[in-house]
This record gives sequence, structure tokens and C-alpha cells, in this order.
Amino acid sequence: MYEAHFGLQQRPFSLSPDTALFVRLEDHEACYSLLTHVLDTGEGFLKVIGDVGTGKTILCRRLLRYLSDDETARDRFHSVYIPNPMLSPVGLYRAVGQELGLNLSEQADNAALLDHINRRILALAEQKRGVVIVVDEAQSLPAKTLEALRLITNLETEQQKLVQIILFGQPELDDLLNQKRFRQLRQRITFAHYLKPLDRQATRQYLDYRLSRCGYNGPPLFDQRTVKALHRRARGVPRMINVLAHKALLSAFSDRRRQLKPADIDRAYRDSRPEPDSSGWLAPSMALLAVGALLAVSAWSFL
Repeated sequence: MYEAHFGLQQRPFSLSPDTALFVRLEDHEACYSLLTHVLDTGEGFLKVIGDVGTGKTILCRRLLRYLSDDETARDRFHSVYIPNPMLSPVGLYRAVGQELGLNLSEQADNAALLDHINRRILALAEQKRGVVIVVDEAQSLPAKTLEALRLITNLETEQQKLVQIILFGQPELDDLLNQKRFRQLRQRITFAHYLKPLDRQATRQYLDYRLSRCGYNGPPLFDQRTVKALHRRARGVPRMINVLAHKALLSAFSDRRRQLKPADIDRAYRDSRPEPDSSGWLAPSMALLAVGALLAVSAWSFL
């Protein structure tokens, strides 16, 4: 698409949570430091709350990568990842059991499954390894399943907790936890971090880092006015920054330009939220503009 035009080795603003493109923003670094601190100190529960697109998933993936790739972390922890929390209590116990390497009977009920899980956790504790359960999209946990998750954390010794749980969720997770039935669980959540949208300076840092990681080494693609327009349209939400920056690059590519303008951001924003103009027609999409540019380049090359 536009990679060769801008001298890029890959697309810098993909929506995939690529940890290789993780930007060490102040707020995200503070959250990650808190995550590793909680693991080091053996605290029980931690929650990370952020609105849609604020970077929860990439933080979750970075944590999981640390738990699997760091030699010290591998020796200390066995990680359990629950990406889809919309499970029944039995479904949750089976998912946790599978992640712990258990071969569970199809006929096992809640009590039997929990007993198997507890035995496995105790066996890992004898190897001086704790269990870390990471739940993404935790706001979707059914109430009974959240209670089942709490029961797993009851296992502890006089010196330490054997299971730590980290919940990543949208603000609705707080609404769920604030229910009276979960007052005991709330007391176990010793730390919380609330992700904030990026300010304009952090938006500039985000753009520059991802472009450089993808091979760009030319003059700034986004000048100050363009960054201001992008920050305003995206409201500092990283996912929307990705969407609009990607489409803005397509817009500049379609015009055969190597620097972006605020108009490219506006075009990208309109494409993301298409509205008919006064004549009732929709503006051409970024895809159509890109196809037009590619056809023009191909025709020029052929000649």
C-alpha cells in the first residue's frame, strides 16, 4: 500500500496489539511498573481500567510476554490467560485447568474442578511457583463466574497468596465490582490503575516512536498543526489515533505527497464517520483513493 511511498518497512498504525510497537508512554509505563510490582510483592488482586481503545490489550499482551519470555518470571510464575471471560463457572474452571495443564474429566462438577485446580496450585507452590491469572475484557464476566474466580484466590499459606489475579476491563468493570455481593472481593483488590487518554505531547511521542520502529527516518510526516488536528479528532485515544493516522497516510499517498496536512486528518475522520454532503453524496473512501493512487502509479510504471 503506502509503505514504500513513505519509506516504511511495515504499517506503523495497525490495530493489532503488537508488543514490538509498544510505546513507553508515561501513563502506560506507570501501569506496567505497577503490574510487575504487584507480581513481585505477591499481592492478590489488581485491576486495570480503561475506556475502549486506551491500550489495555497491548499492556495485557506485554505482561503475558514478560511472564513467558523473562527467565526469572518463568521460574517464579505459571501464567493463566483468560481472553474470553463470558464463561459459566464450570467453563471458567475448565479454562483455568487447561491452562494449568490438567486433564479434566467431562463429568467433573464445580467442586471437583476447583479441587483439581487447588491441588495443581499447591503442587506448583511446592516448586516455589505462584499462579497468575490474567483476565482480559473482565467487564464481561458474569456475576457467578466472578464469584467462582474469587474462590480460586482463597488458597493461600500463612506467608503468601498462591494465586494472583489481574483484571483488565472497561469502566463497566467498576460497576460490576461495586455490587454489594462483591464487597468481599473489592477488599482483596489492593491496587488499581486507570488509563487516561493521551495529551498532545504524548500523541506526538506515540506517532514518532511507531514510525521510527517501522523504519521511517525522514523529516516529520506529521507537523504540529497535523498532530493538533489528530489529537483533537482522536481525543487522545490510541486506537483512534491508529485508525486516523493510517487513513491520513492513505490520503497523502493518494495525492502523492510525503508530508501530511490537517486536511488529511479531516478526510480520515470523515471516512471513519461518513456523513453525506449537502448534495446527499458520500465523500470517496480512503480505500477508493488508495486504489486510484495505485492505478496511477501502475500506469506511470507501465509507460
